[in-house]
Amino acid sequence: MPNMVRIGARVFLAYIAAMHDSSIEAGFVAVKAAIAAAAQRAGRTADEIALVAVSKQQDEAKIAAALALGHRLFGENRVQEAQMRWSARRGSLPDLELRLIGPLQSNKTREAVALFDVIETVDRDKLAAQLRTEIDRAGKAPRLYVQVNVGEEPQKAGIGPRDVDAFLDRLRGEFGLAIEGLMCIPPAGEAAGLYFALLREMARRNGLARLSMGMSADFREAIRFGATSVRVGSALFGERV
Repeated sequence: MPNMVRIGARVFLAYIAAMHDSSIEAGFVAVKAAIAAAAQRAGRTADEIALVAVSKQQDEAKIAAALALGHRLFGENRVQEAQMRWSARRGSLPDLELRLIGPLQSNKTREAVALFDVIETVDRDKLAAQLRTEIDRAGKAPRLYVQVNVGEEPQKAGIGPRDVDAFLDRLRGEFGLAIEGLMCIPPAGEAAGLYFALLREMARRNGLARLSMGMSADFREAIRFGATSVRVGSALFGERV
């Protein structure tokens, strides 16, 4: 009987993994098709748009299924969670790209610089100074985006739209940081296109070509307004439990 229990448990786990594999594959196929269609409507190509799979708080079976499909670009909200999930995988996944898409506390900057390839949430001078220190210490520099609080919502991180130009000047001048692009999260329940257009204009006037904008509900609209990367979680992995 104990052997039968162990065999039954293995069969059950294999069944659950297969279910995950199937649903995750379907999610990636659907999202990539939607990206391609949105790009075509905008006179662009799908190759111009990076799909960042938002892996925060997802279970390991879903992440393993995405990796098995060959996906290598992931977004995480918290440094500690990302360390637990990805640190051991780094050596076996040389093409892995990790992006920090959640707020970064200044006291986690050293760990973030060590782990992430891209930090999308630069939004204040104190963090910029700490990034400069840790980049110099580590001898490596993640690519950096400025997060803009396009809706000026008090509960959200990000620099205000009126302060973006001066902040970028300080980042480049005072702190000597190279900025790759801008990132935003529009207010829920409002027309996202207006905010995507605002971010695009801020990037244009500051000579920035990269725009991280658009999530599961609005990435098609973001592509229309020039997104170069979209951050998609639930449309790929399903809702978090």
